[in-house]
Amino acid sequence: MLNLYLVRHGQTEWNVQKRMQGWENSNLTELGKRNAIALGEKLKAVTFDAVYTSTSGRTIETAKLIMGNQNLHIESDKNLREMFLGKWEGKTDEELKALYPQQYNNFWEQPADYKPFNGETFEELNNRVILVLQNIIANHKRGNVLVVSHSVFLKSLMMYVKGREVKDLWAPPYVRDTSLTIVKIKDNTYKVVAEGDVTHLGSIKSI
Repeated sequence: MLNLYLVRHGQTEWNVQKRMQGWENSNLTELGKRNAIALGEKLKAVTFDAVYTSTSGRTIETAKLIMGNQNLHIESDKNLREMFLGKWEGKTDEELKALYPQQYNNFWEQPADYKPFNGETFEELNNRVILVLQNIIANHKRGNVLVVSHSVFLKSLMMYVKGREVKDLWAPPYVRDTSLTIVKIKDNTYKVVAEGDVTHLGSIKSI
């Protein structure tokens, strides 16, 4: 059986500023670093066979903090990157509401109707989500694999695992900073045993 440990990166400076990141990157905050270390403590009894991240610095640093002293090679895959947001990247929520009111609403409320501005559609994102998931499964028939990625990517992955449609993309739970989702895979069957778990954060608020 293959156990996938799916994690969102730690809180970043742009998260605090409510800026869209996508393929752009911003550094982890001190809180984001502490939360990643706390998750590493929670998972210290797990022996990972492989670690995958996107090519974004925020996921690579999060993975390193989670692993602590475990000396494992990190496989960075561009297909694990966040949804590409085109002209939206680096802009704040308030700026996007003013500049692109209809599509901003569609993005969050009616994702099936979202049309990007030089970015990816949810369908295009989902296609590479499926591709990278299939590649990981092909490379690891069993064991424990840590995957550190991004919020929209992980929502899309869970949408696929549950057999849901794009209209249901934002169904709870919310993917918080360093949240943990565990999916067991055997014979092409998915079993979700934890989703969006943030018990390692205690009472700490995160984004």
